[in-house]
Amino acid sequence: MNFSSFHLTGFSGLEQQYPWISIPFSAIYAMVLLGNCMVLHVIHTEPSLHQPMFYFLAMLALTDLCMGLSTVHTVLGILWGLSQEVSLDTCIAQSYFIHGLSFMESSVLLAMAFDRYIAICHPLRYSSILTNNKIIKIGVAILCRSTLLIPPVIIRLKFLNYCHPHILSHSFCLHQDLLHLACSDIRFNSYYALMLVICTLLLDAVLILFSYVMILKSVLAIASQEERRKSFQTCISHICAVLVFYIPIIGLTMVHRFGKHLSPMVHVLMGNIYILFPPLMNPIIYSVKTQQIRSRMLRLFSLKIH
Repeated sequence: MNFSSFHLTGFSGLEQQYPWISIPFSAIYAMVLLGNCMVLHVIHTEPSLHQPMFYFLAMLALTDLCMGLSTVHTVLGILWGLSQEVSLDTCIAQSYFIHGLSFMESSVLLAMAFDRYIAICHPLRYSSILTNNKIIKIGVAILCRSTLLIPPVIIRLKFLNYCHPHILSHSFCLHQDLLHLACSDIRFNSYYALMLVICTLLLDAVLILFSYVMILKSVLAIASQEERRKSFQTCISHICAVLVFYIPIIGLTMVHRFGKHLSPMVHVLMGNIYILFPPLMNPIIYSVKTQQIRSRMLRLFSLKIH
């Protein structure tokens, strides 16, 4: 192995089973790409869905689509027996996209929580607050926040000395995984990465929770039980999307922090759940729980069949 290349970890001990393991993984990636492309297509082609809630959903689907595309070549490359080696430059680029897209998804979920808060707590001002111009500004802010804060810590990976065995613990590259192999001073990377997580993922989670506290307070003030149910119903899809995103992140963080004694298989499995579970589940959640998306999807399938 070249000094500048790294070895990605697949499912250790199951190498003989890779052709069989590749089948469900290939199917999952196909569903991720197809599901998110269909959500984007339905929102783009259906004028009645040109509303703030569905613009944010389109942002979420685009983020999930990019997350799938950023890891498909390394995950399936291992399972198909193409290559388990990756160059340092490729590894750094992949870690940039994975972490950037994670921050982007968190930001989009926060924007969707704000959308639900305005829709339920200030319904009469909804259209005047969430104008198309405001949504474009929110989208640009999300993009800048997700792409411009990460480069200082990611670029520095290029200049670290990696004296430990170049074996990564996942089927793709993560910032913290590369840090474990470095023997240079990594304090800047560690502190900066912690600050980023606190200022993005943790802050977003707190603000999402706060928005739902305000939503709950507003909904409980509604006298009609039927109106309460309808108000809660509009939030179910978003709550599911939040849980689908944050639970795997918490699980992977716990495994990295406290799971050094665990089998490498657990690390690989948790890593793949973190990468694939939200992009796979979000189109399903919104197709099942959102009546407008569900009806357009069914119409699309009926047109394809006939």
